[in-house]
Amino acid sequence: MKLKTTLIALLITTVIFGQEKKQDKNETPKLNLIDFSIGAGSQQFNFSGSFVHYWQVGKKKKLQLGIGGRLTSSFATDKYYTTANAKLTSGKTGPGVLFADDIPANIDSFFVGKTQINSLNISFNSEYTLSKKLSVGFNIDLLGFSFGASKNGTYINNGKNSIVGSKPTSFNVLLISDNDIGSLNSEFFIRYKLNNKWSLRGGTSFLFNEYKTNTKVQQTNGISNDRFRYKSLYALVGVSYNF
Repeated sequence: MKLKTTLIALLITTVIFGQEKKQDKNETPKLNLIDFSIGAGSQQFNFSGSFVHYWQVGKKKKLQLGIGGRLTSSFATDKYYTTANAKLTSGKTGPGVLFADDIPANIDSFFVGKTQINSLNISFNSEYTLSKKLSVGFNIDLLGFSFGASKNGTYINNGKNSIVGSKPTSFNVLLISDNDIGSLNSEFFIRYKLNNKWSLRGGTSFLFNEYKTNTKVQQTNGISNDRFRYKSLYALVGVSYNF
């Protein structure tokens, strides 16, 4: 099962089986939230800023669901982006991609020395209150666009290299696993509330970044491809302000 599905399953499990505690009557209901976070991995890091509006759900209002907007700027060095077309990576599209194995023979690489991609996306957000101070949450980008400088990279196919130009894939949309298009961010986190206004977060960020070559450089099994993706898992920390 793909990592996004695992994170969603973890959140649902927490919501269903989380221990119910008496809600603090003095706690300010969360309506709007501004958040800034930093994620870091091997030769890569990202900055994110987001705004979220939440609705409290359920009798005890422990579950919060929200829609927001997020700007993510990611930076990386010496990364191999791989074929992004689901018809090539999995041999199929639709929900079945989620459980399909990759087909190595259909996957080529696109190496870029230094990358920087900015993505502005609408996000879905969920959070569940465990106690007065602690909550767990999950969010994921749904739809938006990306921008950044054009980059020359090395397209690698069966040991043959060629230099080609590229730019970040402009349109981002969450579909299912390898059906996704563009650059999308998702997070699973634990929040610690300092007070009714400020809180700290820690967790993981799963990021899809995508470049589109200037020409359809890959020709495999009658399918042309110009999209190449890099998937990365980051550790993240963040600070939020509730109002």
